[in-house]
Amino acid sequence: MIKDFKTYINEGLFDRNQSEFNIGKTDKGIEQVYIPKTSDELHKYIDIAIENAKKEGTYPDVNLNNIDVSELRDGELDGLFGDDIYKQINPDISSWDIKNIPSNFFYNNKQIKEFTIPNSVTSIEKLAFYYCTGLTSVTIGNRVTSIGEQAFYYCTGLKSLTIGNRVTGIGEWTFSGCRSLTSIEIPNSVKSIGEQTFSGCGGLSSVTIGNSVTSIRSGAFYDCSGLTSVTIPNSVTSIRSSAFKNCSSLTSVTIGNSVTSIGGSAFDNCTSLTSVTIPNSVTSIGKYAFYGCNGLKSVKISEQCHIEADSFPKNCKIIRRDD
Repeated sequence: MIKDFKTYINEGLFDRNQSEFNIGKTDKGIEQVYIPKTSDELHKYIDIAIENAKKEGTYPDVNLNNIDVSELRDGELDGLFGDDIYKQINPDISSWDIKNIPSNFFYNNKQIKEFTIPNSVTSIEKLAFYYCTGLTSVTIGNRVTSIGEQAFYYCTGLKSLTIGNRVTGIGEWTFSGCRSLTSIEIPNSVKSIGEQTFSGCGGLSSVTIGNSVTSIRSGAFYDCSGLTSVTIPNSVTSIRSSAFKNCSSLTSVTIGNSVTSIGGSAFDNCTSLTSVTIPNSVTSIGKYAFYGCNGLKSVKISEQCHIEADSFPKNCKIIRRDD
């Protein structure tokens, strides 16, 4: 942390005409707040804060809470802590008054461990935490409404995830490869789960899907090999292709009574699946939808449902029922 801004002005590190220094109260008392006008000024400040952290023995933890970034234009924070040496620091920015976590903000940052989204944030942009393999815990506050594509892609150490109850959409590949996650609760506010959103989350054993989700898109839970059971709520109208493909530990599936279509390979190669309830609302089942589910011995399906070739394993008995 910079302790005396005047010292750095006198040394020529900051230009008084380019930057402002405000005095304000914080929870720690009175301290100076730095307001950079450009991204170059912000980078200069962070460089000095890093050097101070090294001298004080706190590096790679770097306190940047006495910065006010409100003067910076949209886009000037993109990729900030995924750039060069900043990938190697764990910045404390919990007091920053920002509306979004910008694109690539922590891209490939190896030091960030736990992160609570500041209360001012309403959106998390694409690739924001991409490949942050050391990240273990994330709390997404109740003001966040959207999470962009690949925002937490391949955060392999992520064990704890809380999604706020105002999130309405989760983008494509958002949590793909987060193999340390064991459970997910998708709040009722979420209306869509993007393609491949949780694919490759091999440690995921439990998932709760909120009752506002209307579509489970292609590959949403592809290769979630630890998932044991799933209940698809009545709000869902379609299960897209490969949505639960290769969920090899899945033993039972309950499909809500609003689902009209089950896409090709939706549950293909779910080798442990022995029980599935398919409601009368389902009018089409795609090719290979349950192919490879060799533990599935029989299934009841509406007389009106169209079944494509090889939708079920050859040893599975199809029982048609009147609607």
